Amino acid sequence: MSLKKSLIGFVLALLLSACGSDNQQQPAVERTDRSSQLEFTGTVTFLNKDGNEISTVQVVVADTPESRQTGLMDVHNLPADKGMIFIFEQEQTLRFWMASTPIPLDIIFVNQQYEIVRIHRNARPFSTRSYESESPAIFTVEVNGGYTSERDIQEGMRISIDL
Repeated sequence: MSLKKSLIGFVLALLLSACGSDNQQQPAVERTDRSSQLEFTGTVTFLNKDGNEISTVQVVVADTPESRQTGLMDVHNLPADKGMIFIFEQEQTLRFWMASTPIPLDIIFVNQQYEIVRIHRNARPFSTRSYESESPAIFTVEVNGGYTSERDIQEGMRISIDL
């Protein structure tokens, strides 16, 4: 009987120490949701091949190295009709990743003629995969994952930007 009690005590001690070590592995820094801090100062309108409007989103403008690097990191809730536009100084092959982004996004690469050259749909949150434009682009638009599929936005279509 005492061996059984000792064994039960040992198992309980192991469980308690395991729970304690899990708590110690929690990150010391608390992440906050930046979505309430975003300023939507522009619009991006998606146009079909005939130039007719498909949909419009209000966007945060990321046009500095710092704002482009931060992007939508730590944004846990992006309203359906909102997004972000990244503006670069020159057209080039662009690469994005989702390492600190907690929501799925559609990543839309656009060249200087405002033509959509590549769409990556439903980019996975926290992924370290590199999402590449594959063709030179000067703009990148990020919207909620599924947005482009729901509205049938395709490569080869165009956008208009109002800042």
